[in-house]
Parts: sequence; C-alpha cells; structure tokens
Amino acid sequence: MNRHTRKQLLNMVTGIAVAAAAIVVFLPAAQAAPGVATSNVNVRSGPGTGYGVVDTLRRGQNVDVQRCQGSWCYVVKPGPDGWVSASYLSAGGRPVNPSNPGLSFGFTIGGPDGPQISIGVGNGNHRPPIIRPEPPRPVRSEACFFEHSRMRGDSFCLREGQSTRLRDGIGSIDNPDGLSVQLCTDRSFRDCRTYTTSAGSLGQFGDRVSSIRVR
Repeated sequence: MNRHTRKQLLNMVTGIAVAAAAIVVFLPAAQAAPGVATSNVNVRSGPGTGYGVVDTLRRGQNVDVQRCQGSWCYVVKPGPDGWVSASYLSAGGRPVNPSNPGLSFGFTIGGPDGPQISIGVGNGNHRPPIIRPEPPRPVRSEACFFEHSRMRGDSFCLREGQSTRLRDGIGSIDNPDGLSVQLCTDRSFRDCRTYTTSAGSLGQFGDRVSSIRVR
C-alpha cells in the first residue's frame, strides 16, 4: 500500500470513528447500570450527607444505578430507593463513573498492518437487570455503627440480641428504632454506656469502645 492510499484510508477510518463518537455522545445521558455495593453504606433521601438516612446497603448487595449527581448516585433496589456515595459502588468490577454510570466509549486508530478501529459502548458486563418477585421479608430492628462521626465511613449493623468485639473504636451510631445499645471499653462487655438514640459523634469515648451489645 503506497503512502497516498494509506493516508486516504486513515482519513476515512478517522471520519468513521468521529461519526461513531458523535452518535455515542448524543445518546441519552440517563442510562441505568447494574452496580454492587463495595461496603456497608447509608442510603439517603438526597445527594449529600446532609440528607436523612432511609436505608443501608450491605456489602455485595446488587442495585440498579439510575443516575448520578456530583459524587452521588441514585440507586433502585428492594426496599427504599435513594442516594449513595459513588465511592461505595462498582459496576462491572470497576468503580462507578458518576459522570455517566451506564456509558463508556473508546476507539483506537492505527496498527502495525494499517489503520484499524475499535469502538465499544458500555462495559462488557452490562446486562439488563433481571427482575424477580421477592418474598416478603420480616422487618428487623437494628442499630448501625460507623467508623467516623456523622454516620460516615465503613459501617456494620447489629440486630437485637447480637454482640461483637472490636479492634478499633467507632465514631457514631444510627439507632432509629431506639434499641438498647451498650458500648463497652472492656472486651468482656464491662465498663459500658447505654444508648437508646442515635449519636452523631462519640468523641474520645468512641475511640475506646472495644465491645458492643444490642438488647
């Protein structure tokens, strides 16, 4: 292939790539994508920590990411839907891109044997969510415990009658059902304080908590 013919072919392939990119760019921005929670995280009524907590996602729970605003994404799931920080979601094994969770695009021009193009829309693992009716689940009261104050960071939840021991303390408690939560500085559940409400900050005491019991 002479230089002139090769240049013409490259220009033609480049034009196809640009046209394909234009088609992708003008696809609707709001595309749902299946996602997975990478950690226990609060589901809120709006895109920010200033909004109320409506539910909690469990690590590994599947959701449908509908749209994103800033660093927050609106997810649909069994139970109350709401907003979750995008840093706690993944799609197709990769972090969710808040700018467009359901769309990715890339093309390559050029190669050892002449111009070539590779176009992809969406990630390779994107599949329409399978909707199956779920049996009614019993409502169980629980309290959730967070790494940092104001219900931020990694978290875990305990139901009535459960207990656990910690290597690190906790920063805050979400206890909407008014359970009797004992926070103890001794791993044998001694030297305890009892909380029956949520606590946005536990201060220095939270750093010393080494066992928790919910009654």
